[in-house]
Amino acid sequence: MTLICSVCGGTSFTFEPVLWDELVNAWGLTEDERGYVDRQQGECCTDCGSNLRSIALAEAIRQELGMDEWLSPGLNHRRYRKTRVLELNEAGMLSPLLAKMPGRVFGHYPEVDMQAMPYPSDTFDLVVHSDTLEHVPDPVQALKECRRVLKPGGACCFTVPIVIGRLSRRRDGMPASFHGESDTQSDDWRVQTEYGADAWCQALEAGFESVQLNAVAFPAAVAILARA
Repeated sequence: MTLICSVCGGTSFTFEPVLWDELVNAWGLTEDERGYVDRQQGECCTDCGSNLRSIALAEAIRQELGMDEWLSPGLNHRRYRKTRVLELNEAGMLSPLLAKMPGRVFGHYPEVDMQAMPYPSDTFDLVVHSDTLEHVPDPVQALKECRRVLKPGGACCFTVPIVIGRLSRRRDGMPASFHGESDTQSDDWRVQTEYGADAWCQALEAGFESVQLNAVAFPAAVAILARA
């Protein structure tokens, strides 16, 4: 099956490993798990630069917006000019596209506390965040906040790194593990939750009515679409 970029429609990809041994050991990843997590971050569309994580997220956004076009040209359509979008932290290569939307608001993590966001209730049509929730001390509370700021019928599209052969676990009491670069030691990027096959459950715990999984080259990249 041909892999197609949901951002631009490209079909050519390059790959560069991004994980380092210390992180792999901290997660306890097998070689197979390392391989598909590496693909999530390091396999990129040669046309637009989006990695598989961003492509999965783009597909979730397209599904929610009912978009027939690829995300990059599609967001230029006039029907999305009034769409209110909250982007929490930069959503990879999607961030420049979302920034062109007149109704987009950007909340930079960790300056914006996802557990107590400074936005009114019932404000946004769409909330987007990518590989950020795993760093939040109380991710269910963060998702409750995402639901609170959404208008009725709105949706939250997000990604977290998922190891599909296990269940999610907290890293409380375990040695500190950080995402980013191999020398990252900032507490903001400390991993609080390692997500597994039950990653979708937290959205339902937070009060969302339905959850849809959007996969790209499964199990390499999965985006979650949670509807309020």
